[in-house]
Amino acid sequence: MAFCGWKQLLPLCRQSTLAKAWRSRRGGLSLRWKRCCHWSTGKSLDPEVKAFLEENTEVTNSGHLTPEIRLRLLTPRCRFWREKPDLWPYGDPFWAIYWPGGQALSRYILDNPRVVKGRSVLDLGSGCGATAIAAVMSGASQVLANDIDPIAGMAMILNCELNHLNPFPITIKNIINSEVGNWDLIVLGDMFYDEQLADGLHHWLRKCIRIQQTEVLIGDPGRHQFLSHSIHSQLHKVIEYSLPEYTRQENYGLTSSIVWSYQPSNSLEDC
Repeated sequence: MAFCGWKQLLPLCRQSTLAKAWRSRRGGLSLRWKRCCHWSTGKSLDPEVKAFLEENTEVTNSGHLTPEIRLRLLTPRCRFWREKPDLWPYGDPFWAIYWPGGQALSRYILDNPRVVKGRSVLDLGSGCGATAIAAVMSGASQVLANDIDPIAGMAMILNCELNHLNPFPITIKNIINSEVGNWDLIVLGDMFYDEQLADGLHHWLRKCIRIQQTEVLIGDPGRHQFLSHSIHSQLHKVIEYSLPEYTRQENYGLTSSIVWSYQPSNSLEDC
């Protein structure tokens, strides 16, 4: 099966494969994961992995909502667009797609820098790191990017370099249901693709708001799993963006993506 077929399959796989990974990594990490669970400015990348990513992704800033941000992504001109998926030597490259929820969040932050200026920001499920990059560009005082895939972390560092930014700290572990951090703002895009994961997010985000008064912004193009979840009744629409044609084609014809503010009722119990 060519990568174009894999590319079509990734949004469906994300509902199971990645959701299981988020759930399974709540507890202890293997030694391999512990060795690469955190990157900070100045830490070098594995040269072999770096070379592989540079050879098998394309630097692009077109076809998305944020032409200001250059990213390494998988495109039709990449080798693995045509190769069999099982020849890819790492986990499924969800980070190599600029998902529409993340695009909307990044566009909103770039257009409204006051949202992050001088504030601490956690980008949850950061993927390619575009939203974290947008936050740095817009004056956030502190940015932490989070993903469960160590290759995503390496890709984020490369993407920072593309945009002439010092790499921000990156944590590679599942922090959902962990101790609540003192963040001014949490941003997450395209994370509501599995009911159990969505329930965990709902609970943890509500806890962040209750304990730390954290602001939460969510990006999503209106997938069924998101619209049908109970969290949707506690969201306030901030802005809606029309997606570029290339992104529509990547996402089965979805035409727009929305930024939501999560404002749970004070009457909800933190169960």
